Amino acid sequence: MKRFLITTALEETWCIDKPILFLGEWCRLHDRKDHWRNLDAKVLPYHWDDRSKLYADYLFLQELYERLLVDLSRQLNQIHGVAHEVRYWRILIGAWLGYFTQMLFDRWCSVQQAIAHVELSGTIILTVQEETLVPRDMTDFSRLYVGDEWNHHIYALLLQKYTSLPCVNKARQYSDSRAEMGSRVAFKHRVKSALLACYSKATHILLKDQDAFFLHTYLPFWDEIKIYLRMGQIPQIWRTKPLISVAVQMCQREWTVTGNSRSAFETCARELISKQIPIAYLEGYSQLIEQIDELPWPKNPKLIWTSNSHFNDDIFKAWAADKTERGTPLVIGQHGGLRDVGRWAFFEDHEISISDCYLSWGWTKPKQPKIKPVGQLKLNRPMGIRHAEQAHALLVTSTIPRQSYHMYSGVVSSQWLDYFDDQCNFVQTLPAHIRSQLIVRLSATDFGWSERKRWHERFLSLQLHNGQSNIDDLIRQSRVFISTYNATTYLESFAMDVPTVIFWNPNHWELCDSATPYFEDLKSVGIFHETPESAAHHVSAIWNDIDAWWYSRPVRDVLECFKAHYCLSQDDLLGRVEHALREVIAAVDITNPQ
Repeated sequence: MKRFLITTALEETWCIDKPILFLGEWCRLHDRKDHWRNLDAKVLPYHWDDRSKLYADYLFLQELYERLLVDLSRQLNQIHGVAHEVRYWRILIGAWLGYFTQMLFDRWCSVQQAIAHVELSGTIILTVQEETLVPRDMTDFSRLYVGDEWNHHIYALLLQKYTSLPCVNKARQYSDSRAEMGSRVAFKHRVKSALLACYSKATHILLKDQDAFFLHTYLPFWDEIKIYLRMGQIPQIWRTKPLISVAVQMCQREWTVTGNSRSAFETCARELISKQIPIAYLEGYSQLIEQIDELPWPKNPKLIWTSNSHFNDDIFKAWAADKTERGTPLVIGQHGGLRDVGRWAFFEDHEISISDCYLSWGWTKPKQPKIKPVGQLKLNRPMGIRHAEQAHALLVTSTIPRQSYHMYSGVVSSQWLDYFDDQCNFVQTLPAHIRSQLIVRLSATDFGWSERKRWHERFLSLQLHNGQSNIDDLIRQSRVFISTYNATTYLESFAMDVPTVIFWNPNHWELCDSATPYFEDLKSVGIFHETPESAAHHVSAIWNDIDAWWYSRPVRDVLECFKAHYCLSQDDLLGRVEHALREVIAAVDITNPQ
């Protein structure tokens, strides 16, 4: 029986009077289940449910990424009439190139699997102005790739050019959600911004061209001020401005990334990169350079340090890329979990590769002397309350885009449904008297999963928190903190000395070899669990006397060992940061004596 292919949740592309093949669970929005649950439909098995394939594909894509980066760098130099080194382009475009290549490969594999294993009758392609789906910059790309419109467009390109599936074109007026909108900023925030602007204007007079430059270091505000003073500088408060808007010119995108292709997918990637590369790197590149030339930032900084501007902030990236090419060292600070814990993560590999020095929260890597273990930059501290006297248990959840984005060892795409089932199994296993005290903090962004609705369908009376406000208020009310995914949450709760229970499916959150012994130790004292049922039974067992468990000698010993490696927290954090920064500066002085 032939089936009609549906690639996304855009119902204009559905043909409900025929047998259907949904390309993945991302097509079936939970809010629309009354519309699709009675259709004659099948869902294509997700190719990355084979986790060994997922890891093998990551290694393949990393090798491909390195070759594409070299070839694309050469081509961009020719297009823009410049002669930048590969590292310059790695800093500026590397994050986008890695993300895009990985996402494109996932969509490619789904399409190829559908074509190979299911007899298909056709599909509907929505025709829109292609330029509306070209990202303006990295921030815009991050908005586009979570949407059905952009994903449908990518599937359309793959199906029309790389398969023989019959495609029916259907015109659609795409509403560009990126249109400029009036800013609704709170009065308090406007006042604060105005005061900071006045301060910056006054202190810029004292700025020296060789001053170290700090932007979004992840340190608390006053600790960043102290670092400036320790470095003998007047504290500065830097901000970047939005990119100048430049129109896309599709006629300038009629090229492919030159080089030898080793697979059909690589040929595809080399052809589509020019169609999707952000405007800031192509049509808007000259304006981007003009903007960085007008920045009031140091002309020859002795050091640049950021902890999160190196992914989405293209103005910073272009400026930093230029300065590093002139000899300024780039320091990247760790700004979240999973680093040196997950088996693979593109963002970790990218951060280390672009940096001259990487400030970790405690861990090191063999043969990577650039990694300096300074401690947890957020400087979380215990709240000074006795958690055993608090009433609630706090369960913190996560959502991810419905379709894959950058690759790391965690749940991918429709695997979130398995993750959600695990959370429900945990809640179901809890005794009623603890469940009544449970607060579930939802993710701030839902990505179309309808998380709140799903929870209410399973547990009508469950206390749900929308995830918008600061989590500290919830932690103050909590007897135990329950972390459900491999990220920053449990590292912060450890640093705050909050009784913490962790659980996740180890088949979805693979650990690197160096991290495994630490989690085995956490497992041995009841902190880490590999099933929701085990975690729930443990919470029930310790509920009436949390302190007896949390402050027992075996738990403290394991915690201290773990924290020393992954979330080192100590009074001399700023001293360790200063020492690491001065080492970087000294190394440059030795290499490039005046």
